[in-house]
Amino acid sequence: MSKQPLVRRIVIAFTLMTLVVSGGFSLGIVAIVHFIEEHLVSQEMNEELDSILQKDIAHGLAPRLDLKTRLFASHMPGYEIPKNFIGLDEGFNEVVTDTEAYYVYIRDLPQQRYLLVQEQAEFEARESALFATVFAGFLLSGLAAWLLGWLMARTIIAPLVRLAQQVRHRDQLLTLAPNLAPDYPADEVGHLAAAFDETLGQLRNSLERERFFTSDVSHELRTPLMVIASSAELLETAALDERGSSQVNRIQRATAEISELVETFLLLARANSQSNPLSGHGTLEQVAQEQTERWAPRFAEQGLAFQLIVEENNTALLHSGLLSTVMSNLLRNALHYTASGEVRLLLTASGFRVEDTGQGVSSEQQDNIFKPFVRGPEARGEGLGLGLSLVKRICAHQRWQVRMYSLPTAGSCFEVTLV
Repeated sequence: MSKQPLVRRIVIAFTLMTLVVSGGFSLGIVAIVHFIEEHLVSQEMNEELDSILQKDIAHGLAPRLDLKTRLFASHMPGYEIPKNFIGLDEGFNEVVTDTEAYYVYIRDLPQQRYLLVQEQAEFEARESALFATVFAGFLLSGLAAWLLGWLMARTIIAPLVRLAQQVRHRDQLLTLAPNLAPDYPADEVGHLAAAFDETLGQLRNSLERERFFTSDVSHELRTPLMVIASSAELLETAALDERGSSQVNRIQRATAEISELVETFLLLARANSQSNPLSGHGTLEQVAQEQTERWAPRFAEQGLAFQLIVEENNTALLHSGLLSTVMSNLLRNALHYTASGEVRLLLTASGFRVEDTGQGVSSEQQDNIFKPFVRGPEARGEGLGLGLSLVKRICAHQRWQVRMYSLPTAGSCFEVTLV
């Protein structure tokens, strides 16, 4: 019942209440009719039988009866008791057959039994008509209650429906939209609208602060990143030994990764849940080749084999920056969670897979693997557990699908579907 729509619940409650009340009145009418029928008719027939015994039979006279009343006695010739009246209890009885209906009042005296019988077919017909009318009234009251309850429920719920529609179509979450509370009276619905306005205001402020923070940080990071990148380029032109060149290359790779993340954060900060996926001009194979050049040396440093395998061609044009961030985070995750063996990047017609031979992820952790700040027990590196969360956000924005599952032999597989 609690899962039914509110309008239906009001209609059901109103109809049930009406049926209970009208049903009680109907049963009361039937009970009163039977009570009156039994007691008043019994008293009347008892008095009439007393009059016949005392005034007629006691003086040797024939019973004086109307056309609808007959007298039977067990000891009086010509007044024998019919078979259908034999076996009835003393007092008032009602005998109803398919074609006849009688009131029978019986009095037992020593060695004598008197039966006063009145035909009551006409009264029975009226009683049936009364009961039919009561039953029809009961049904009509239920129908009227349902209709009236529906009209009342629609009237009562109309402000809530209007408020729900306004909230549902409130797309201007981060804009200065007018409050809803002034459109409603100071009742429960008005209080609900005021509570929504207050909550929406807090949410808007929180989202504004987050957006400004992300935008400001991203913009402020560009200047030092440019300085670092230009300094690394100057160092690269200098005469350095092997160790120095390696350090410069690490600085350049880190700078490129941070720049890529800054661009990704800016794109996500400017987008909202209603934004369309961002288009691009890069292909899956181009991005995969760039990521292979970036990550193959790092896998080699860790003693891991790395393979780029093109199973099927994918010629769709994609946003290179977002796709690079997704692929880079998945490769970094494989690097952190694979102690030995190999990592493979497989390209398919629908997307790509990153497979590793690491420890894998337990079934308990698989449900939370894409949540922020979640890291596996075998993780290496200094990450905070935000990479897979960022992957999930980008895929949700681009309407891509990402899922993780354990491989039959060992390790894990992250599969991204782009189409």
